[in-house]
Amino acid sequence: MNKFLVLFFSFGYLALLFGVAYAAERRSAARKSLVANPYVYALSMAVYCTAWAYYGSVGRAAHQGLSFVGIYLGPALLAPAWWLVLRKIIRVCRQQRLSSIADFISARYGKSTALGALVTVVCVLGVVPYIALQIKAIANSYVVLTAGPGGVGSAAGRASGPALFAAGTLAVFTILFGVRSVEATERHEGIVLAVALESLVKLLAFLLVGLFVTFGLFGGFADVFDQAAAVPALRQLFTLKGAGTSSTEWLTLLVLSMAAVLLLPRQFQVAVVENTNEDHLRKAMWLFPLYLLLINLLVLPIAFGGMLKLGGRFDADTFVLALPLAAGHPWLALLTYVGGLSAASSMIIVETIALSVMLSNHLLMPWLVRVPATRPAAQRRWFAYLSRIALQSRRLAVVAVLALAYGYYAVVGRQLPLVNTGLVSFAAVAQLLPVMLGGLYWKGGTRRGATLGLLAGFGVWLFTLVLPTLVGPGRLPASLLTGGVGGVAWLRPGALFGLEGFDSLSHSLFWSWFFNIGGYVGLSLAVPPTPLELRQADVFVDVFRRRSLAEEVTSWPGRAPLPDVHALLLGFLGKKRTNQALRAFAERFPDAFAVNKYQSSSIKYQSDATSLLSQNQEPELRTPEPADPRLLLYAEKLLAGTLGPASARLLLASVVGAEEVSYDRVVGILKESQQLLEANRELQKQRRQLQRLTDELRQAYDQLQVLDMQKDEFLCTVTHELRTPLTSIRALAEILADNPDLEPEEQQRFHHTIGREAERLTRLITLVLDLEKYESGQATLYRVPLALADVAREATEAVAQLARERGIVLRLDVPASLPPLPADHDRLMQVLINLLSNAVKACPADGTGRIAVLAWPAADALLLCVEDNGHGIALPEQHLIFDKFFQAPNQTMRKPAGTGLGLAISKKIVELHHGRLWVESAPGQGARFFVELPGS
Repeated sequence: MNKFLVLFFSFGYLALLFGVAYAAERRSAARKSLVANPYVYALSMAVYCTAWAYYGSVGRAAHQGLSFVGIYLGPALLAPAWWLVLRKIIRVCRQQRLSSIADFISARYGKSTALGALVTVVCVLGVVPYIALQIKAIANSYVVLTAGPGGVGSAAGRASGPALFAAGTLAVFTILFGVRSVEATERHEGIVLAVALESLVKLLAFLLVGLFVTFGLFGGFADVFDQAAAVPALRQLFTLKGAGTSSTEWLTLLVLSMAAVLLLPRQFQVAVVENTNEDHLRKAMWLFPLYLLLINLLVLPIAFGGMLKLGGRFDADTFVLALPLAAGHPWLALLTYVGGLSAASSMIIVETIALSVMLSNHLLMPWLVRVPATRPAAQRRWFAYLSRIALQSRRLAVVAVLALAYGYYAVVGRQLPLVNTGLVSFAAVAQLLPVMLGGLYWKGGTRRGATLGLLAGFGVWLFTLVLPTLVGPGRLPASLLTGGVGGVAWLRPGALFGLEGFDSLSHSLFWSWFFNIGGYVGLSLAVPPTPLELRQADVFVDVFRRRSLAEEVTSWPGRAPLPDVHALLLGFLGKKRTNQALRAFAERFPDAFAVNKYQSSSIKYQSDATSLLSQNQEPELRTPEPADPRLLLYAEKLLAGTLGPASARLLLASVVGAEEVSYDRVVGILKESQQLLEANRELQKQRRQLQRLTDELRQAYDQLQVLDMQKDEFLCTVTHELRTPLTSIRALAEILADNPDLEPEEQQRFHHTIGREAERLTRLITLVLDLEKYESGQATLYRVPLALADVAREATEAVAQLARERGIVLRLDVPASLPPLPADHDRLMQVLINLLSNAVKACPADGTGRIAVLAWPAADALLLCVEDNGHGIALPEQHLIFDKFFQAPNQTMRKPAGTGLGLAISKKIVELHHGRLWVESAPGQGARFFVELPGS
């Protein structure tokens, strides 16, 4: 394809990115953000899929089968845990104004400048080869597109020019839209939107070429895989082990990719620094794994298609471009090239932004801020000079990083496959994982432990993975790999300390993490933390418990004049940003400025920070009053967004002249606090116990009141029930006494009534006494094996005459084959007769009444049922009918005459048999009384 056409499309695509970024910046300035939504956020996180995913996955799949999936399966498996881990990192960085992974680790371990510099070195040396991989991908794809697939091998040497040109163009783009201000925490909305667009472009382009190969060059998925299965060399790639991929290597790929998606500087930049809303993580948790699935869906068809159509004549990394070219579709190859350019350029842009901030904040600025400002008059100029240096240093860092990446590509990277280079970088950033997770969840981690762990792990990584890449003609001798350093066999990079049988990646990760974690944990336990490390550990681990600046204890025991603090902020943030920040602070803490007097030109302001800061002119602060400690902490966080936490602390310390609190004093303070906490916990425990006792007493009192009320109701009801027959007996006796000449028939009728009422009185007294015995536990049961059918027959015979008088059909259905039931015969008869009597009274007396007695076996029990077709019982009253003397108000059925004790006594009898008695009914649908008695 014509070179100028390729260059035209390359520049056209970059111009499109410029336009998108510019539009996003304009909208952001107008407070109409284009990127503050979860879909853009999730797409920006797809910067994880670089030229490695676009070209290298196909190359790895062509030789090692499904092993390429491990690089993407790890992040997909980790995504559900982002709400626990990544959200915590975002919250910490937002509260502490952190802008890089080096800021995060440095701030957690006492805001150490040395540790921040070490993390920066690890990231730069680990990621520069990865950036070189992207430059190589852009250059090689350009050469393939312009020279054709037949010229790939011979044109490899001509890739240096395109590589240098690509690096320079991307450096300009990154400086224009990624390093526009000194404040590193300022979001790069133009970059984020451009990266999101690039994620869409590379996904669509890759899917298009994959569909072309699958359905254009072959007859679909089945055809591709059938033809591949017919080739022995390709058939073995269908299994998970692929061409020798062991289970250990699979586990290593999963672990490394999980670490990389959190710790790669570009991932930290887009996922943490550029995050505008923590809730966007909810969408990203499923959108990002979906994106990974889609972009890898057609990797195997492209890889197998390349091996089948092009054979081993070409580099498998170029199959994505070589297949459309070989098939005579140059425009499809051009579109595919644009997708690869998107994949590589987005990674380079975001990665260089993150690394430039780290290089400036942790290598250059800590050295510069130590230069003293000797005169107060020159101090403000010195701060402004540092601010300009910070901005220019980041721009130079972008150029330096890309220059290093190009140098690595030119010297080493040309000979290495894309995937191998990427995995080396993954293993480098994985060294940050122990100190990162330890800092988030373990308060015992210290600066010394983190430093030792990182040095040890990074050193092992250099020895085991980087050193072998430097072996070759004109470089290190091959004997280094076979005989070890100095001829010592156990110092071989591929078999350190005699450990053999692992692939190089698993071997390196094992030993690097062994020394990394061992040094970190061991030294952290051996050496106590400093006061600042203790405070920072509390801030990081308990970040979700902290709500405001006022809850933090300041670590600035020194004093600083307010004008010096104001001049410091002006030098780095500028007039407008400083006034906005101080106005926000004054509104939040109005008492912080209550003692200060301000003077600006001819206007004086006293005790009114808001009106002072609303002026467009820069105020001239002449008061010698010291700044509020909360303002010092606030200023430190503002400067941390520009210089990083370590440099911000150094710079503010030069103004404040603070001294660290001794460790013994901190321990004493902590002991006193612990004692107060223990006393408070004890008081809270006693308060809870007292509250529990109070609640129990209240419940007991309420129960006593209910029992007292029930007792009164019971006595009242019994008195009423006893008075009724006594009154009748007395009245009739008086009539007989006063009228001796009554007719004999009349006297006989009165005597009969007196006898009937006496029997009723006796029966009532008996029932009350029985109920008292049951409730007091004095009743005795004489349980013997009974045939339930015989007992049921006797009970039905006892009420049969009463049923016939009312025209009620009585049916008995109790099988004689039921097992014997251990029960008290008389008591069980009393229950059944009471239930049958109530059923007779409830049924209509018009000849339509029906009563049935049923029984059947259940699990370890027998069930007896007495059902009728009477008026039924309303649901609210079903649990009340078993109460003593219950008289339901507003009944839907007419309650038959009786004492109201029958069901209460029946329930007690059944419970003494360890059984249950309950009712199922509805108004107008009759009632079914169930008796469940245990079989043994």
